[in-house]
Amino acid sequence: MERYPFRYPGKDEEPMNGENVTRIQLGEKEIILVGTAHVSKHSVEQVKEVIESEKPDAVCIELDEQRYQSIMDRDRWRKMDIFKVIKEKKAALLLVNLLLSSFQKRIARQFGITPGQEMIQGIESAKAAGAELVLADRSIQVTFSRIWHGMSLMGKAKLMTQLITSIFSNEEITEQEMEQMKSQDMIQAMLQDFADSFPELKKPLIDERDQYLAYHIRNAPGNKVVAVLGAAHVPGVTRYLHQKLELASLTQVPPKSKRLTWLAWAIPILIIGLIAYTFYLNPSAGLQQTLSWILWNGSFAALGAALAFAHPLAIATAFVIAPISSLNPLMAAGWFSGFVQAFIRRPSVADFENLSEDVFSIKGFWRNQVTRILLVVVLTNIGSALGTFVGGADVIRRFIDHL
Repeated sequence: MERYPFRYPGKDEEPMNGENVTRIQLGEKEIILVGTAHVSKHSVEQVKEVIESEKPDAVCIELDEQRYQSIMDRDRWRKMDIFKVIKEKKAALLLVNLLLSSFQKRIARQFGITPGQEMIQGIESAKAAGAELVLADRSIQVTFSRIWHGMSLMGKAKLMTQLITSIFSNEEITEQEMEQMKSQDMIQAMLQDFADSFPELKKPLIDERDQYLAYHIRNAPGNKVVAVLGAAHVPGVTRYLHQKLELASLTQVPPKSKRLTWLAWAIPILIIGLIAYTFYLNPSAGLQQTLSWILWNGSFAALGAALAFAHPLAIATAFVIAPISSLNPLMAAGWFSGFVQAFIRRPSVADFENLSEDVFSIKGFWRNQVTRILLVVVLTNIGSALGTFVGGADVIRRFIDHL
């Protein structure tokens, strides 16, 4: 394995810096890894030069089918069915996707480059070189699912808090710092910090994807393969390329915890049982319990919808539905308030066209009708969950008081 400059310079030219390029020989197959920063102009130029000079049989890029289609179809937002997103329970996933993309776009805008331009360059250069294009990364939905299922409740809260605060930070990064991010020592240090803060995330986000990428790079067609991937993945992919890997365990979406499923049903059964028994002992106390449950649950859900600047009817829907949906794990108050919001404030073509710009700021998230609907769904559900705990605790307190 060696790193080397790729440009073959003329008499008056200086060799190109190849510190982010790694060559690996596996039998008759030569694999060339190009480690990139996803918003670096230098990375784009380097990808183009490597593919043009090496003329590989295949080019692997760090994209899955969904992200590939997103890059190739810039008008995809106009085709999005917001009702389908809510119905398929993907509002939170889409919102997180938008939050992450806004962070990358903000840095990309600072350097005057399109986010993921190095991947676009890889696609274009592969086509120009007549190389076969290989989408080597794991589905983003599988990755998110494995991350979410592997985290504790406190870990999820901490992650979301840091994610949101970092995304809307005005702190700028210098191009020198961006280029330093691609050096092996810096990457290792970053990964160590990442693992210390969120040890649950490193395995599904980095280690598993390293294995997935390595498998597809190793099995790409031809004897010469160029792989374009984020620099953070280069050390792991390099290590896993020499190992025999199986993909089955890496592509499974973890099933819901049986403990959580039992808990999801146990809480409403307990609440209904306590209220029913209190009614039997003291109808007046049972009525107080019922009103307490409705007020706490409905109010918190309505507050969540209000924080998203939902339409008054969507807020009212959250208040009415939350006390009922909280007693049925198959329902969620946010779905109903989101549907009402989408029906009354249906996103316009302009909302979809402006989506890529509006995600740059908190104000834009609340102004755009697409992201506002997503916020209505998510914040209503969060409010309903809080209302369930507070209202449930009050039901138990009143039950004990009237024993």
